[in-house]
Amino acid sequence: MNGLKIIVMAKQVPDTRNVGKDAMKSDGTVNRAALPAVFNPEDMNALEQALRLKDKYKGSTVTLVTMGPGRAAEIIREGMYRGADGGFLITDRKFAGSDTLATSYAISKAIEKIADYDVILAGRQAIDGDTAQVGPQVADKLGIPQVTYAEEVLSFENGKLRIKRRLENGIEIVETPVPALITVHSSAPECRPRHGKQVMKYKHARTQTELQDETADYMNLQQSRPYLHIAEWSVDDIKADVAWLGLSGSPTKVKTIENVVLQSKESKTLSDSDTDMDSLMKELIENHTIG
Repeated sequence: MNGLKIIVMAKQVPDTRNVGKDAMKSDGTVNRAALPAVFNPEDMNALEQALRLKDKYKGSTVTLVTMGPGRAAEIIREGMYRGADGGFLITDRKFAGSDTLATSYAISKAIEKIADYDVILAGRQAIDGDTAQVGPQVADKLGIPQVTYAEEVLSFENGKLRIKRRLENGIEIVETPVPALITVHSSAPECRPRHGKQVMKYKHARTQTELQDETADYMNLQQSRPYLHIAEWSVDDIKADVAWLGLSGSPTKVKTIENVVLQSKESKTLSDSDTDMDSLMKELIENHTIG
């Protein structure tokens, strides 16, 4: 075997742990400029599974695919610092406002352009939407098998992947032929940290747009070291239909978002006496908290 060709679908997401009043724009889309950007946590779990397969099967490669503005190239570098071989940034103003349906369409067109792959790995869901829809929708558009809620990719033998799934009340082991798409659960192992040698190797990896925007001239460096080039693909590059992209191709509309903070309004101090415990139980039953 010559190794597996692995694609990791990754997303740069706004850090929704600190959602403020400016987190949503008037058109119902997320104001990403108002929130710090992070590597989607479950996509990091997926990246670790990809890197473990690369470690286990000699000759394997790991390629990241992400869709977003120019700054999203940062998560491709983050993946390369941890052991990925490169990546593609799908970026175009025409993608702005895409919901899961439009996003999965764009990503599936990019993967069709890549063409040569065995396994696609992605996080179960992104923290900015929690829909868990993009991975399955991409698999459906590509017409390939999918396995969801994966906790570990156990092995690859005789053209089949063996996968452990995390279920609500236990686990199950399943097999699927390749090519296949796998979404990874948050209970999967965390991604390994950056590797010092990889950071030194890829710290100057840039997209063409980044090279044009920077004051430092890395053109000669990229020409002598092609692995530093991060490819950028537009709508035209992936041959996508603009009618299926952006707000026009997104049937989902968000009307409002709220930042809900749970606060304790009153408290009661109890001793360990039977009388206090009996009084508390009666109160909880009377106000229908229990019973």
